[in-house]
Amino acid sequence: MAEPWWRAGPQEVHRLEDRVSSLYVERCHIDRDDNAVVLINKARVVHVPAAWLAVLLIGPGSRITHGAVALLADSGTSMCWVGEQGVRLYASGHGVARGSQLQLRQAWLATRPKERVAVARRMYELRFPDEDTSGLTLQQLRGREGTRVRRLYAKHSERTGVTWTKRDYKPGDAFAAGDDVNRLLSAANSALYGICHAVITGIGASPALGFVHTGSALSFVLDIADLYKAEFTIPLAFDLAAKGLTSERDARTALRDSVVQGKLLPRIVADIRDLLVPKGTTLLEEDSGGLWDDGDGVVGGGRNWGTYVFDPDSHLDIIPDPVGDTAT
Repeated sequence: MAEPWWRAGPQEVHRLEDRVSSLYVERCHIDRDDNAVVLINKARVVHVPAAWLAVLLIGPGSRITHGAVALLADSGTSMCWVGEQGVRLYASGHGVARGSQLQLRQAWLATRPKERVAVARRMYELRFPDEDTSGLTLQQLRGREGTRVRRLYAKHSERTGVTWTKRDYKPGDAFAAGDDVNRLLSAANSALYGICHAVITGIGASPALGFVHTGSALSFVLDIADLYKAEFTIPLAFDLAAKGLTSERDARTALRDSVVQGKLLPRIVADIRDLLVPKGTTLLEEDSGGLWDDGDGVVGGGRNWGTYVFDPDSHLDIIPDPVGDTAT
């Protein structure tokens, strides 16, 4: 059986779309026990199968062993070291993908105006599945999207009885800004960005090469997350505010449950595939350890490309090893 389109490495790991989206931990010791990640604090010990996680969010007060990191890396699980309330990303480790084919395809699309516009249009069309947007410009689509979001806020405010005035967001300290529903929106969106980031890096795409958003290391993350806010984070924030559940943890855990119930991970994988590699398009079959050549495209790596040399003074023949770098 052929490997899934997104899997670039030979490792036998669980498919990304079948995993639990995220797990946030803080103030605990993270270790390894066989094929499980062990979370230890003063209250209890929890074993988590590493291969079933898409991303482990490591919060303040945590420490992790080399064995745990090695297990997560072998399992293709992304790791993100985050700050208080999970809204700052300090560092991350890459996921299962090891090839560059999808990223090269993404770069090709993002650097050609005609192709980039086509992908951006498809992103907007995903938000208006029952409308004909073929005759609208990108400027008109942006305006229609803004109107749609404002109507969603008003709709959920009326549905839940939660007062809504405007979106209030403070960059750098998102969860501290605005009223309860605004803070819940910021917290839920941050968690959604982390999930999208884990999927994007896990399948071998670039978080930075966006089509609607640009100029950020997370431009493509913002592009993809915007496809799901109307269904996941916006109604969730109003529902939680109506119940008086206003902490960042409430938003994060509720979104995690919603992502599992809504089977969001396979949707993200499928949507990225349809955006970057639509039907009828194939990725280049390249040697993942190859060398680029301006004539032949890609040549094999892992060999010595030097020519045969005979030194008459030293009587030493230098013969390139076709596999390694040794010479005789």
